[in-house]
Amino acid sequence: MNNSEKKKKKNNKMFTLIFLTILIIAGIVGIFVYKGQMDKEKEITYDQMYQDIIDGKVEKIEMTVGGSSVTVKYKDKSENEEKTTNINAIQPFMEFINGQLENNPDFKVELKMPNGFITFLENFVSFIPTILLVVLIIMIFQMQGLGDKGKVYGENEENTTNVKFKDVAGLDEEKNELIEIVDFLKNPKKFQNMGAKIPKGILLYGKPGTGKTLIAKAIAGEANVPFISMSGSEFIEMFAGLGASRVRKLFEKAKKISPCIVFIDEIDAIGSRRTSNSGAESENNQTLNQLLVEMDGFESNETIIVLAATNRPEMLDKALLRPGRFDRQITIPSPDLIGREEILKLYAKDKKLSPDIDLHEIAGDTAGFTGAELSNLLNESAIIATRNGHRVIEKEDIEAAVKKITVGLEKHNRVVSEKDKKLTAYHEAGHAVVSKFLETQDNVKEISIIPRGVAGGYTMYKTNEDKYYVSKTELEEKMISLMGGRAAEKIALNDISTGASNDLEVATGIARDMITVYGMSNSLGPISLKVDEPYELQMFGENITDEVGTQVKQLIDNAYIEAQKILLDHIDILHRVAQTLLDKEKISEKEFDEFFN
Repeated sequence: MNNSEKKKKKNNKMFTLIFLTILIIAGIVGIFVYKGQMDKEKEITYDQMYQDIIDGKVEKIEMTVGGSSVTVKYKDKSENEEKTTNINAIQPFMEFINGQLENNPDFKVELKMPNGFITFLENFVSFIPTILLVVLIIMIFQMQGLGDKGKVYGENEENTTNVKFKDVAGLDEEKNELIEIVDFLKNPKKFQNMGAKIPKGILLYGKPGTGKTLIAKAIAGEANVPFISMSGSEFIEMFAGLGASRVRKLFEKAKKISPCIVFIDEIDAIGSRRTSNSGAESENNQTLNQLLVEMDGFESNETIIVLAATNRPEMLDKALLRPGRFDRQITIPSPDLIGREEILKLYAKDKKLSPDIDLHEIAGDTAGFTGAELSNLLNESAIIATRNGHRVIEKEDIEAAVKKITVGLEKHNRVVSEKDKKLTAYHEAGHAVVSKFLETQDNVKEISIIPRGVAGGYTMYKTNEDKYYVSKTELEEKMISLMGGRAAEKIALNDISTGASNDLEVATGIARDMITVYGMSNSLGPISLKVDEPYELQMFGENITDEVGTQVKQLIDNAYIEAQKILLDHIDILHRVAQTLLDKEKISEKEFDEFFN
C-alpha cells in the first residue's frame, strides 16, 4: 500500500469517527431534550404540591439523595399518577415533610439513590459546549502547522522522489542550467570557498504539462536531498493568518532537514500582485509578505533552495522576482522535434509498439504537444489498441489517438441529413483545395466528413517543422486557408452556414494580432497597440480604434476574396473532392494528391 492509499484510508477512518461521534452526541442530546419536554408536561408548582400534601391528596413522594427535584404520587389514579417539582430550600421542606410523617400515617417518603449513568450523561451534556470549544481550538492550532500538507520526499529510503535527470526528456538545456544546483547541494563548500552564492530561488514557468514539477523532483533526486513539495493553494485557509503561519512552519521544517529543496507549485495562488483590498485578497497579501520575509531570512549557506512553478509569470508580484529571492527564471518550453522524439522514447519503454512505428514521424505530427500530452497520446494509443484487439500498438492506433485528442471522439452514430453532409463536404474540400495552392501552408494529411466532437468534419494538416517565427505572408495565407470553407459554401451552394464560425473567429484573431501586436499594418506602421487598459489607446489618436477595425476588416475581406478566386480557378477539383467525400467520407493524403496529378 503506497503513501497516498494509507493517507486516504487514515482520512476515511477519521471522517467515520467524527461522524459517529456527532451522531452519538446528537442522539444523547435528543434523548434529554425529549425527556425534558415530557418532564415539563408533568411539572407542578411547589405551592400546589405543598397544598396537595396538606389536603391529603398525596400518597407518597420520591426524593433522590442529593437531588433538588421531587416526584409526587397521588392517591387518585384518574388524575396524573406522577408529577414533579423543584425544591429551592431543602431544609424548610424537610421540616415540613417530617411534620407530615408524624401527623399523617398514610403519607410515605421514599429515598432513592441517584442513577450513576444518568448523572454522568447529564453532566456530559452540560459539558458539550465546552468540549466543542476545546476541539475547535485544537483544530485551529493544528491548522497553523503544516499538518498533512508539505509532502517531504527523501527523508528515508522508502520515501524518496525516485526521479533522476534520465527520467526527464526534451529539456537538455534546462537540465544543464540546473546541474550546478545539484552540484551545490552535494558540495556547497566548493562554491562558498570561491565566494559564490547559489541562487536562493529559481522560478520555472511554462505551459501546463511541460515538466516543471518533474524537473524539480529530478534535481532533488540527483542531489539525494529531501524534497518538500507544496501547492500554492495549500497555504490558503478560511481562517485569517493561517497562510502566513503555514509559510513560517514550512521554512522552519526546511531548516531542520537542510540541505533540501522546497518546491511550491502554482505559486501564483499566493504570489500574485498585492492589492489593498480586504477579505481573501488581504489574506493572500499577508501570506505573500511572509514568504518574502522568509526568503530574506535565510542565508545561502543554509543550503535551502526554493523552486517554484507557474504558468502565469505575469501575475506574480515584482517583489517576489527581484534578485535575492527568485534570482533565476527558467522557461520550460514545449519540446521541439528532437525533444518530442526523446519524450516518446521515454514513455514508450513500457508500451508494446509495432516494429513499423516511427517515433520520429509521430514527433513530427505532434508539433506543440507538451510532455504530458505526449504521455497521454501513447496511453490513449494503448487503450485503443486493446479495444481493437491488437497484440501490439499499431500505427493506426496512434493516428486514431492523435485525432481523438486534437479533434475529438469520432461519432459514427450521429444522424446527419444529406443536405448537411453535402455542405460539410464542400466546406472541408474548400479548406483543403485552397491550402494546396498556398505555398506557406502545410500539406493536407486527411479530410473527413465524419463528425468528431462538436465538429461536423475536419481537415487535418501534416506538420513539417516547428515554427518559432511566422511571416506576414504566412499569416495572410493562413487566413485565406481559413476562409476557404466559407468561400466553397458560397460558390458551390450559393449559401453560407454557421459551420464557419470557428474559422471566422480564428481568422479575425490573426488579423487583429497582425495590426495591434505585430505591427504589420501598412497605414498604422510598426507600432504595438497591445495595452492593459482601453484608455491607453488614446495616445495614438481619437480614431485609432476605428482605424484598427477598418484594417482588420480589410485583411479578412482580402482573404475571403482570394479564397474565392482560388476555388473559382479550380472549381472542377473542388467538385471532385467534395463528391469523393460524399462517397467515401474520408480522403487520405495520397488520395488527395491524386486530384492534382
